[in-house]
Amino acid sequence: MSLFILLFGILLLFVLILKKINPMIALLAVAMITGLLLGMPITKVMGAISNGIGSTLGGMVMVLALGAMMGKIIEDSGAAKKIVFILIRAFGQQNIQWAVLLTGLLVGIPLFYNAGFVVLIPLVFAISAATGLSKLYIGLPMATALSVTHGFLPPHPGPVALAGIFHADIGKTLIYGLALSLPIAVIAGVYLPRLIIKRNPANTPQFFVWNEDEHLPSATRSFITALLPVFLIIAGTLGSSFKMEYPGKAIFIFLADPTAALLLSVILTLLLQKVAIAKAMESCTEGVKSIAMIVLIIAAGGAFKQILIDSGMGETVKALTGGLNLSPLLLAWLITASLRITLGSATVAALTASGMVLPLIGSGTPPELMVLSVGAGSLMFSHVNDTGFWMFKEYFNLSLKETFSTWTVMESLVSVLGLVGVLLLNQIV
Repeated sequence: MSLFILLFGILLLFVLILKKINPMIALLAVAMITGLLLGMPITKVMGAISNGIGSTLGGMVMVLALGAMMGKIIEDSGAAKKIVFILIRAFGQQNIQWAVLLTGLLVGIPLFYNAGFVVLIPLVFAISAATGLSKLYIGLPMATALSVTHGFLPPHPGPVALAGIFHADIGKTLIYGLALSLPIAVIAGVYLPRLIIKRNPANTPQFFVWNEDEHLPSATRSFITALLPVFLIIAGTLGSSFKMEYPGKAIFIFLADPTAALLLSVILTLLLQKVAIAKAMESCTEGVKSIAMIVLIIAAGGAFKQILIDSGMGETVKALTGGLNLSPLLLAWLITASLRITLGSATVAALTASGMVLPLIGSGTPPELMVLSVGAGSLMFSHVNDTGFWMFKEYFNLSLKETFSTWTVMESLVSVLGLVGVLLLNQIV
């Protein structure tokens, strides 16, 4: 009976989101209704919601805020544009897809998906106008890179939230995520477009002037600021992974903490970019404003997750799947992918699934790989109930059929390759 109640809750969530109800409101309402239908007293329901919000945001809200500040400073300073110009000059027109893909990966690490898309899309159109290549042929690698970083790499909201829920080490999650992201991005972002998209220029009335002479930061400052959080977290994780004690280990332990690494990155970025402090603080404020709703959705997702845990739903799922003899990583992907196809939002699907699959983690399943498995499942088969689907369709002026054959195929390929990569990593680590 409890499983039917859960399915009803998911269906209700789907209907509310389809009716354009804000996902935060929908998640909170469904969490309360599901908890009450599962027989939880109202006081326990509200307690679970408070605990879920607190436990989900407690360890990650500063990471999200500092990451948003970092991304906005990089965007406003022109560092993202500078990276694009340098890579295009280095790779040349024949290998332009590689330049755009690498740009998306570098810019996508500190920027959230929507922000990264909006920042890079004018540059994609400008490259198309300058080279005579199809906008879609150039744009799909960019979208692939942003999608991969969004699904697999902290400090994006989804991976950070899942790392907190599964008690995974963010540094290890980042390292494993990079091992997955690079080959997946190449396959789905370079070779897939060459198979399904013509190189000839698309007919478009839009034309963007590509001006490299505008005032931009130096190449060194641009690359350092864009990659600084990643370098600090990886260095801290590797340096603190040795069991023996040695002088300076405390510094690596400090750097491995994502909050410390991002705070240090923000401070160093302010110094390196030589931006007026008042303007930099405006960028920080705007950056935090841009993720306010994302944070609230994550908080509401944490509340729903806690309802599923406190009601025993996770144990029910574990009991039902116990006889299937499937890897917890595969089950986590299947459940998340099903929710993604149903609900549309990758973040909502991932957070909802986490409460169901948390009890599936055994002694032999690294929590970091559970984060990546759920992240991969959350990218599966993006279609008409996903805002990313419509953003891609409208910016590139595509029909529904064209959007399904490019964007949806790319997202599904990234998801499936992510699952395969997680299962391979599980054999190694």
